[in-house]
Amino acid sequence: MRATYLMMFAALLLAGCGGEEFQDLRDFVKNAGADMRGKVEPPPEIKPYEPFSYDNNTGIQDPFKPRKVDLKSSGHAGINQPDLERPKEELEEYPLESLHMVGYLQQARVGYAVIRSTDGKLHRVKAGNYVGLNFGQILSVSDTEMKIKEMVQDSAGDWSERESSLQLVE
Repeated sequence: MRATYLMMFAALLLAGCGGEEFQDLRDFVKNAGADMRGKVEPPPEIKPYEPFSYDNNTGIQDPFKPRKVDLKSSGHAGINQPDLERPKEELEEYPLESLHMVGYLQQARVGYAVIRSTDGKLHRVKAGNYVGLNFGQILSVSDTEMKIKEMVQDSAGDWSERESSLQLVE
């Protein structure tokens, strides 16, 4: 009997806690997202495409036509153009990146670099020799590196100098 009274008393206590005490929180959670709607701005107005005609009257050059004079057809050589008629040296058959400086020699006060090509052959070169595919002329040879001046051509046909070097590989 005592256990029955105790259970009834506990049930009454629990029923008393379940009143309208938290009703304001329940209302808040229920209505929190009611007025939250996404607001998307309308897309901008798309203007119709108007083609532009390039002609001599506007003074604006057509970007799809070359702007420079073709030096080859006019008979003029480029400012930095290398000698294209010069006989090629043996190391001009290899890309510069595939060549390795593996040694240094000095004979009669002239420094020579020992170069290994991709086929495993050793070549002795000095300042003034040519290497690589871009008309690379050796400027100087030291015991640790070989400095090279290459001539590269851009899309407009102009030639420009580019310096590079080969480091001694240990």
